[in-house]
Amino acid sequence: MESATEGSVDAPAVADAPAGTPDVQPAVVDNGSAAPADTDPFSGLSEGTRKWVETKGYKSPEDIATAYMSAEQKLGASVTVPKEDAPKEEWDKFYSRLPEAMRPPESPDKYEFARPEGLPEDLPYKQEIADGSKTWMHEAGLNGKQAQAIHDKFAGYMADQQKQALAAQAEAVEATHADLTKEWGPTDSEGFKAKQELAGRAAKKLGLMESFQKGGLVLADGAMTDPQLAKALSVVGETMFKEDTIGNDPLAVGGNPFKRDNGGNRNLSGINSLVKNDPERAKRLAREAGEDPKKWGLR
Repeated sequence: MESATEGSVDAPAVADAPAGTPDVQPAVVDNGSAAPADTDPFSGLSEGTRKWVETKGYKSPEDIATAYMSAEQKLGASVTVPKEDAPKEEWDKFYSRLPEAMRPPESPDKYEFARPEGLPEDLPYKQEIADGSKTWMHEAGLNGKQAQAIHDKFAGYMADQQKQALAAQAEAVEATHADLTKEWGPTDSEGFKAKQELAGRAAKKLGLMESFQKGGLVLADGAMTDPQLAKALSVVGETMFKEDTIGNDPLAVGGNPFKRDNGGNRNLSGINSLVKNDPERAKRLAREAGEDPKKWGLR
Protein backbone atom coordinates (compact mmCIF):
# COMPACT_ATOMS: atom_id res chain seq x y z
CA MET A 1 0.00 0.00 0.00
CA GLU A 2 1.43 3.30 -1.05
CA SER A 3 1.76 5.98 1.59
CA ALA A 4 0.53 9.52 1.04
CA THR A 5 2.91 12.20 0.07
CA GLU A 6 3.91 14.43 2.92
CA GLY A 7 1.75 17.45 3.22
CA SER A 8 -1.12 16.07 1.21
CA VAL A 9 -4.62 15.57 2.49
CA ASP A 10 -6.75 12.75 1.39
CA ALA A 11 -9.95 14.24 -0.22
CA PRO A 12 -13.12 12.27 -0.56
CA ALA A 13 -14.07 11.27 -4.02
CA VAL A 14 -16.53 13.59 -5.72
CA ALA A 15 -19.16 12.21 -8.02
CA ASP A 16 -18.89 13.38 -11.53
CA ALA A 17 -21.27 16.37 -12.08
CA PRO A 18 -22.96 17.04 -15.39
CA ALA A 19 -20.77 19.02 -17.64
CA GLY A 20 -21.40 22.79 -17.64
CA THR A 21 -23.42 22.93 -14.39
CA PRO A 22 -21.60 24.79 -11.63
CA ASP A 23 -22.01 23.74 -8.01
CA VAL A 24 -22.88 27.34 -6.88
CA GLN A 25 -24.87 29.83 -8.93
CA PRO A 26 -22.95 33.10 -9.43
CA ALA A 27 -24.30 36.24 -7.82
CA VAL A 28 -26.17 38.61 -10.12
CA VAL A 29 -24.13 41.64 -10.83
CA ASP A 30 -25.94 44.93 -11.72
CA ASN A 31 -24.06 46.29 -14.66
CA GLY A 32 -26.58 49.08 -15.29
CA SER A 33 -28.51 47.38 -18.05
CA ALA A 34 -31.60 46.35 -15.97
CA ALA A 35 -34.93 48.35 -16.39
CA PRO A 36 -35.57 50.90 -13.59
CA ALA A 37 -38.51 50.42 -11.19
CA ASP A 38 -41.86 52.18 -12.26
CA THR A 39 -42.15 55.50 -10.32
CA ASP A 40 -45.53 56.72 -11.80
CA PRO A 41 -47.97 56.87 -8.83
CA PHE A 42 -50.94 56.55 -11.19
CA SER A 43 -49.66 53.64 -13.26
CA GLY A 44 -52.38 51.35 -11.97
CA LEU A 45 -55.25 53.64 -13.05
CA SER A 46 -57.40 53.09 -16.12
CA GLU A 47 -56.66 55.14 -19.18
CA GLY A 48 -59.74 57.36 -18.70
CA THR A 49 -58.91 58.04 -15.04
CA ARG A 50 -55.29 58.81 -15.90
CA LYS A 51 -56.39 61.38 -18.48
CA TRP A 52 -58.66 63.03 -15.92
CA VAL A 53 -55.78 63.20 -13.39
CA GLU A 54 -53.51 64.72 -16.03
CA THR A 55 -56.19 67.29 -16.97
CA LYS A 56 -56.56 68.34 -13.34
CA GLY A 57 -52.80 68.62 -12.94
CA TYR A 58 -52.54 66.31 -9.94
CA LYS A 59 -48.97 65.05 -9.32
CA SER A 60 -49.57 62.63 -6.48
CA PRO A 61 -52.33 60.83 -4.58
CA GLU A 62 -51.91 63.44 -1.87
CA ASP A 63 -52.91 66.15 -4.36
CA ILE A 64 -56.11 64.26 -5.09
CA ALA A 65 -56.86 63.75 -1.41
CA THR A 66 -56.29 67.45 -0.68
CA ALA A 67 -58.60 68.50 -3.51
CA TYR A 68 -61.29 66.11 -2.29
CA MET A 69 -61.07 67.45 1.26
CA SER A 70 -61.43 71.03 -0.03
CA ALA A 71 -64.47 70.11 -2.14
CA GLU A 72 -66.05 68.33 0.79
CA GLN A 73 -65.62 71.38 3.00
CA LYS A 74 -67.16 73.65 0.35
CA LEU A 75 -70.07 71.27 -0.11
CA GLY A 76 -70.70 71.27 3.61
CA ALA A 77 -70.82 75.07 3.63
CA SER A 78 -72.94 75.39 0.47
CA VAL A 79 -76.53 76.68 0.37
CA THR A 80 -79.09 73.91 0.10
CA VAL A 81 -82.35 74.69 -1.65
CA PRO A 82 -85.34 73.88 0.59
CA LYS A 83 -88.00 71.46 -0.52
CA GLU A 84 -90.93 72.92 -2.42
CA ASP A 85 -93.29 72.47 0.54
CA ALA A 86 -90.78 73.80 3.09
CA PRO A 87 -92.15 76.41 5.54
CA LYS A 88 -91.71 80.10 4.78
CA GLU A 89 -89.13 80.49 7.55
CA GLU A 90 -86.89 77.93 5.88
CA TRP A 91 -87.17 79.70 2.56
CA ASP A 92 -86.44 83.07 4.20
CA LYS A 93 -83.30 81.58 5.73
CA PHE A 94 -82.30 80.22 2.33
CA TYR A 95 -82.78 83.60 0.64
CA SER A 96 -80.84 85.38 3.39
CA ARG A 97 -77.72 83.39 2.49
CA LEU A 98 -77.88 84.37 -1.18
CA PRO A 99 -76.23 87.47 -2.67
CA GLU A 100 -78.54 90.49 -2.52
CA ALA A 101 -79.08 90.55 -6.29
CA MET A 102 -80.40 87.00 -6.12
CA ARG A 103 -82.89 87.59 -3.30
CA PRO A 104 -86.52 88.67 -3.66
CA PRO A 105 -87.13 92.14 -2.19
CA GLU A 106 -88.52 92.55 1.31
CA SER A 107 -91.94 93.57 -0.01
CA PRO A 108 -93.71 93.79 -3.40
CA ASP A 109 -93.46 97.58 -3.53
CA LYS A 110 -89.66 97.29 -3.65
CA TYR A 111 -89.80 96.06 -7.24
CA GLU A 112 -89.06 98.86 -9.68
CA PHE A 113 -90.46 98.36 -13.17
CA ALA A 114 -89.72 100.58 -16.13
CA ARG A 115 -91.48 100.77 -19.47
CA PRO A 116 -89.64 98.28 -21.71
CA GLU A 117 -87.34 99.76 -24.34
CA GLY A 118 -88.63 99.52 -27.87
CA LEU A 119 -92.29 99.46 -26.87
CA PRO A 120 -94.18 101.61 -29.43
CA GLU A 121 -95.27 104.91 -27.92
CA ASP A 122 -98.76 104.65 -29.42
CA LEU A 123 -99.43 101.39 -27.62
CA PRO A 124 -100.88 101.49 -24.12
CA TYR A 125 -98.76 100.69 -21.08
CA LYS A 126 -100.85 100.47 -17.95
CA GLN A 127 -98.79 101.11 -14.84
CA GLU A 128 -101.57 99.81 -12.60
CA ILE A 129 -101.30 96.37 -14.22
CA ALA A 130 -97.53 96.37 -13.74
CA ASP A 131 -97.93 97.39 -10.10
CA GLY A 132 -100.58 94.73 -9.53
CA SER A 133 -98.24 92.00 -10.78
CA LYS A 134 -95.63 92.84 -8.13
CA THR A 135 -97.55 90.91 -5.48
CA TRP A 136 -97.64 87.78 -7.64
CA MET A 137 -93.94 88.00 -8.39
CA HIS A 138 -93.09 88.47 -4.74
CA GLU A 139 -95.18 85.44 -3.81
CA ALA A 140 -93.23 83.46 -6.41
CA GLY A 141 -89.95 84.51 -4.78
CA LEU A 142 -88.56 86.30 -7.84
CA ASN A 143 -85.61 88.62 -7.49
CA GLY A 144 -85.56 92.01 -9.15
CA LYS A 145 -83.88 90.85 -12.34
CA GLN A 146 -86.26 87.94 -12.79
CA ALA A 147 -89.32 90.08 -12.09
CA GLN A 148 -88.21 92.74 -14.60
CA ALA A 149 -87.69 90.04 -17.25
CA ILE A 150 -91.21 88.67 -16.72
CA HIS A 151 -92.62 92.21 -16.74
CA ASP A 152 -90.90 93.02 -20.05
CA LYS A 153 -92.05 89.79 -21.68
CA PHE A 154 -95.66 90.41 -20.62
CA ALA A 155 -95.58 94.04 -21.80
CA GLY A 156 -94.22 92.91 -25.16
CA TYR A 157 -96.95 90.29 -25.42
CA MET A 158 -99.65 92.87 -24.70
CA ALA A 159 -98.14 95.20 -27.30
CA ASP A 160 -98.29 92.45 -29.92
CA GLN A 161 -101.89 91.71 -29.01
CA GLN A 162 -102.76 95.40 -29.36
CA LYS A 163 -101.09 95.59 -32.76
CA GLN A 164 -103.04 92.58 -33.98
CA ALA A 165 -106.31 94.01 -32.65
CA LEU A 166 -105.72 97.37 -34.36
CA ALA A 167 -104.81 95.65 -37.61
CA ALA A 168 -107.95 93.52 -37.48
CA GLN A 169 -110.04 96.59 -36.68
CA ALA A 170 -108.61 98.51 -39.63
CA GLU A 171 -109.35 95.58 -41.94
CA ALA A 172 -112.94 95.44 -40.65
CA VAL A 173 -113.44 99.16 -41.29
CA GLU A 174 -112.08 98.81 -44.83
CA ALA A 175 -114.32 95.82 -45.53
CA THR A 176 -117.37 97.66 -44.13
CA HIS A 177 -116.54 100.75 -46.19
CA ALA A 178 -116.22 98.71 -49.37
CA ASP A 179 -119.54 96.92 -48.73
CA LEU A 180 -121.49 100.08 -47.89
CA THR A 181 -120.22 102.12 -50.84
CA LYS A 182 -121.60 99.45 -53.18
CA GLU A 183 -125.14 100.17 -51.88
CA TRP A 184 -124.95 103.73 -50.56
CA GLY A 185 -122.66 105.25 -53.15
CA PRO A 186 -119.38 107.15 -52.62
CA THR A 187 -118.61 108.27 -49.09
CA ASP A 188 -118.69 111.94 -50.10
CA SER A 189 -122.13 111.63 -51.66
CA GLU A 190 -125.18 113.03 -49.91
CA GLY A 191 -126.88 109.62 -50.02
CA PHE A 192 -124.01 107.92 -48.16
CA LYS A 193 -123.80 110.71 -45.58
CA ALA A 194 -127.55 110.64 -44.99
CA LYS A 195 -127.69 106.87 -44.45
CA GLN A 196 -124.63 106.94 -42.21
CA GLU A 197 -126.18 109.66 -40.12
CA LEU A 198 -129.46 107.75 -39.88
CA ALA A 199 -127.57 104.70 -38.62
CA GLY A 200 -125.79 106.77 -35.98
CA ARG A 201 -128.94 108.50 -34.84
CA ALA A 202 -130.76 105.17 -34.53
CA ALA A 203 -127.99 103.71 -32.39
CA LYS A 204 -128.09 106.75 -30.10
CA LYS A 205 -131.87 106.84 -29.93
CA LEU A 206 -131.97 103.15 -28.97
CA GLY A 207 -129.28 103.68 -26.34
CA LEU A 208 -126.94 101.22 -28.02
CA MET A 209 -124.09 103.46 -29.10
CA GLU A 210 -122.01 102.91 -25.97
CA SER A 211 -122.48 99.15 -26.16
CA PHE A 212 -121.50 99.13 -29.84
CA GLN A 213 -118.38 101.14 -29.07
CA LYS A 214 -117.33 98.85 -26.24
CA GLY A 215 -117.81 95.87 -28.52
CA GLY A 216 -115.72 97.47 -31.26
CA LEU A 217 -118.67 97.65 -33.68
CA VAL A 218 -118.59 101.44 -33.72
CA LEU A 219 -115.30 103.32 -33.36
CA ALA A 220 -114.72 106.64 -31.64
CA ASP A 221 -114.92 108.51 -34.95
CA GLY A 222 -118.27 106.87 -35.77
CA ALA A 223 -116.87 104.38 -38.27
CA MET A 224 -118.53 100.97 -38.18
CA THR A 225 -116.82 97.61 -38.43
CA ASP A 226 -119.83 95.54 -39.42
CA PRO A 227 -121.64 96.40 -42.68
CA GLN A 228 -124.75 94.43 -41.79
CA LEU A 229 -125.14 96.36 -38.55
CA ALA A 230 -124.69 99.67 -40.38
CA LYS A 231 -127.35 98.74 -42.95
CA ALA A 232 -129.80 97.59 -40.29
CA LEU A 233 -129.38 100.73 -38.22
CA SER A 234 -129.80 102.86 -41.32
CA VAL A 235 -133.13 101.18 -42.08
CA VAL A 236 -134.21 101.57 -38.46
CA GLY A 237 -133.19 105.22 -38.50
CA GLU A 238 -135.04 105.88 -41.70
CA THR A 239 -138.18 104.36 -40.22
CA MET A 240 -137.79 106.23 -36.96
CA PHE A 241 -137.00 109.67 -38.36
CA LYS A 242 -138.37 109.74 -41.88
CA GLU A 243 -141.70 111.21 -40.86
CA ASP A 244 -140.15 113.40 -38.19
CA THR A 245 -142.79 112.36 -35.66
CA ILE A 246 -140.72 110.56 -33.03
CA GLY A 247 -139.67 112.18 -29.81
CA ASN A 248 -142.34 114.93 -29.81
CA ASP A 249 -140.85 116.48 -32.94
CA PRO A 250 -142.12 120.06 -33.28
CA LEU A 251 -142.10 119.88 -37.05
CA ALA A 252 -145.00 118.78 -39.13
CA VAL A 253 -145.05 115.25 -40.53
CA GLY A 254 -142.63 114.91 -43.41
CA GLY A 255 -141.55 118.52 -43.10
CA ASN A 256 -138.06 119.74 -43.91
CA PRO A 257 -137.58 123.37 -42.97
CA PHE A 258 -134.48 123.62 -45.13
CA LYS A 259 -136.44 122.95 -48.33
CA ARG A 260 -137.75 125.97 -50.13
CA ASP A 261 -141.40 126.25 -50.91
CA ASN A 262 -142.81 127.22 -54.30
CA GLY A 263 -142.00 130.81 -53.52
CA GLY A 264 -138.37 130.02 -52.74
CA ASN A 265 -138.75 130.57 -49.01
CA ARG A 266 -137.52 128.43 -46.11
CA ASN A 267 -139.09 127.82 -42.70
CA LEU A 268 -136.48 129.80 -40.76
CA SER A 269 -138.22 129.41 -37.39
CA GLY A 270 -138.36 125.66 -37.96
CA ILE A 271 -134.66 125.61 -38.90
CA ASN A 272 -133.69 127.54 -35.78
CA SER A 273 -135.75 125.24 -33.57
CA LEU A 274 -134.33 122.14 -35.21
CA VAL A 275 -130.71 123.31 -35.00
CA LYS A 276 -131.18 124.12 -31.33
CA ASN A 277 -133.09 121.00 -30.27
CA ASP A 278 -131.76 118.29 -32.58
CA PRO A 279 -128.54 119.27 -34.40
CA GLU A 280 -127.90 115.76 -35.69
CA ARG A 281 -131.27 115.64 -37.39
CA ALA A 282 -130.79 119.20 -38.61
CA LYS A 283 -127.59 118.15 -40.39
CA ARG A 284 -129.35 115.26 -42.08
CA LEU A 285 -132.28 117.36 -43.28
CA ALA A 286 -129.94 120.11 -44.45
CA ARG A 287 -128.04 117.62 -46.60
CA GLU A 288 -131.31 116.19 -47.96
CA ALA A 289 -132.26 119.71 -48.98
CA GLY A 290 -128.90 120.22 -50.69
CA GLU A 291 -127.67 122.62 -48.03
CA ASP A 292 -124.29 122.73 -46.37
CA PRO A 293 -124.88 122.09 -42.62
CA LYS A 294 -121.93 124.34 -41.74
CA LYS A 295 -123.83 127.26 -43.21
CA TRP A 296 -126.31 126.87 -40.34
CA GLY A 297 -123.68 126.51 -37.64
CA LEU A 298 -123.80 122.71 -37.66
CA ARG A 299 -120.51 120.81 -37.29
